[in-house]
Amino acid sequence: MNMNASITVAYRTEDERWAAVQAREAAADGHFVYAVRTTGVYGPPSSAARRPRRENVAFFDSADAAEAAGYRPSRRAQGDQTRAAAARAERVARACRLIEAAQTPPSLDGLAAELGMSPFHFHRLFKAETGLTPKAYGSAYRARRLREELAAPQASITDAIYGAGFNSNSRFYEAADQLLGMRARDYRAGGAGAQIRFAVGQCSLGAILVAQSQRGVCAILLGDDPEALVRELQDQFPRARLIGGDAAFERWIAEVVGFIEAPAIGLRLPLDVRGTAFQERVWRALREIPPGTTASYTEIAERIGSPRAVRAVAQACGANRLAVAIPCHRVVRRDGDLAGYRWGVDRKRELLRREAQA
Repeated sequence: MNMNASITVAYRTEDERWAAVQAREAAADGHFVYAVRTTGVYGPPSSAARRPRRENVAFFDSADAAEAAGYRPSRRAQGDQTRAAAARAERVARACRLIEAAQTPPSLDGLAAELGMSPFHFHRLFKAETGLTPKAYGSAYRARRLREELAAPQASITDAIYGAGFNSNSRFYEAADQLLGMRARDYRAGGAGAQIRFAVGQCSLGAILVAQSQRGVCAILLGDDPEALVRELQDQFPRARLIGGDAAFERWIAEVVGFIEAPAIGLRLPLDVRGTAFQERVWRALREIPPGTTASYTEIAERIGSPRAVRAVAQACGANRLAVAIPCHRVVRRDGDLAGYRWGVDRKRELLRREAQA
């Protein structure tokens, strides 16, 4: 079974939605709400309220849609929803603890069994709450542990491998390039031995630097001083071998410049994105903001299932090193103010203006 395809089509038909209401399925919360014509109220599928007759039920994709149709939220359902949300959060938190404590990555079936859920519903719940699949969360956690272990000067690389949860050297070396973008000894040495190609150019917003590791584009930097951009890249990997891009590589910088000048053409580059699990959730949400639109830091926090992490979302935006490819310029304050931008608010304003026109 294609798990992702199943998640995409779940709760599309009224029969599927009615079955979820009958089962008071907590995993369906957030996908739709149901309203009762005879009472004029609506609630989530997991509501403990008395089940209505099928002919009196209407389904809506969101609470806003139900209210626009004249329904009001059920008081009991509001309390049920709060309790259901707390129960979902606790289940996912327990799953995260199991993943982090495991010596080897646990299977989807094993995690689901620990929580008393089917693999399908557990996978859907975990992704809805964290923005990541259980496998992606485990990979991001191990990558962070590995970077932390390698940063400890007293530990050997072998100690770091086992400390990060790899039960053998061979399993680690199979995954090292994906986790670090280079060999572990090169990462520990500040990128020694790694090759990073880069090119510096000019666009209407000033100087631009594009850099590529073995995995993809690892930096897109904007600024006023080209030399300052090169120094910033050197600070990130002080002992990496920086190689000026040839004509074939410079087509990438031309593609980025072309996108900046005319956003309607789009941007499709292989990216080397490495951050904490939380940062990767934020950056994934940023790439889902359509060009020409904006979202607030609060909205992004809600989309990734961490509504209280507004400040952390802003910090993740500030940590982004891939200007325009990960469009943190599309994130604004709740009142619409542009707030800060790593490469200058004036550039942010101009990027948004061009995308709106396009």
